[in-house]
Amino acid sequence: MDNHFETGLEFLRQKLLLMASRAETAVNDSVQALMQRNYDLAMKVRADDDIIDQFEMEIDEMALQLLTKAPLAGNLRLVTVAMKVSQNLERIGDEATKIAKRACDLSQEPPVKLVLDLPRLAGLAVAMVKDALDAFVQRDSRAARAIVPRDREVDALNREMQAALTQHMVEHPETIPRCLHWIVAAKSLERIADHAKNIAEEVVYLCEAQDIRHLLKKPAPASRSID
Repeated sequence: MDNHFETGLEFLRQKLLLMASRAETAVNDSVQALMQRNYDLAMKVRADDDIIDQFEMEIDEMALQLLTKAPLAGNLRLVTVAMKVSQNLERIGDEATKIAKRACDLSQEPPVKLVLDLPRLAGLAVAMVKDALDAFVQRDSRAARAIVPRDREVDALNREMQAALTQHMVEHPETIPRCLHWIVAAKSLERIADHAKNIAEEVVYLCEAQDIRHLLKKPAPASRSID
């Protein structure tokens, strides 16, 4: 393979990993700000969203330049998948910013007297993101396929939280504005898990040249990679 192309491909991988690190940090910080009522940390997450957006634009530009070099099929998939992973990371950053905005608002209000398992929901979502990115780096289709069904657990926990918050609003109407902030935050975590699932599905496409986004889930085949 042309050394210049290989160098560009490595720069693309490294830029994507830096973006992934930023997105993971944004989610963790936004949840921490929400749970600890930390206004300053929430504002930092909101300010840093521009950095994640810039990463997406730079990755798109690098990918487009690589595509003009007519790469082999395996590397063509890698470049196009990198663009899609970048898009999902940018949206993860957007959801973290939404959580941070709710954290800012809630930090100025009295706490809602309701036990919510938001840390568990956040932990599940962040773990999916991390595992999906690890599968991408390692080109591990088996690991990627195993991530997809985990989204159902996140969906179920989100529904439980929505029901608890709705019931609390019925019983305590004065808490409606605050509960709505929590509802939006939980929904954002559920969407973060959706984006992690999207990344995992792209990894399967990268490794197996198979689009599984709309297929019934089947047992994972033996892991393999295409260089």
